[in-house]
Amino acid sequence: MITSPVFVVDDNIDTDQIIPAEYLTLVPSKPEEYAKLGSYALSGLPDRYGKFVPPDATTTPYRLIIAGENFGCGSSREHAPIALGASGVRAVIAQSYARIFFRNCAATGELYPYETEMRICDRFQTGQIATLNFDANTITNETTGEVFPLKPLGEVKPVIDAGGLFAYARATGMLSK
Repeated sequence: MITSPVFVVDDNIDTDQIIPAEYLTLVPSKPEEYAKLGSYALSGLPDRYGKFVPPDATTTPYRLIIAGENFGCGSSREHAPIALGASGVRAVIAQSYARIFFRNCAATGELYPYETEMRICDRFQTGQIATLNFDANTITNETTGEVFPLKPLGEVKPVIDAGGLFAYARATGMLSK
């Protein structure tokens, strides 16, 4: 379970908004650059959303992002889920995803990409507290008491739990340790 304030966005949040191209020179495998990457997460969003990462910080107070349709559209950059993970986000709950973003979440092990059956980005406001329940596949708006069902992650969840595709392959014997 994760209980956290949520950051709410709407439709078509693309990878340039998640991590602008100017920061793609940062190398996520270097710890200091991984942290810096987190400080730029969602810095390409329009001002109407407010600040995701506070000034002079490398992490965000929001562990959960609530989104509309087509989250992570645009390029195939794996820096997008890595930047969100580096900022402290643990899950994105969206109405739908760009396929490559969804795959990059699993491959990197950075984020749990839950999908909803309904448009819940209109039922939350940034800063409200929510609880993501992995066992029940639900998200609860603790402010309003509303509980929303989520589509199960299925076989993607153990891959993310393991820390990504290579970690999962090593843990299950697909790759030698």
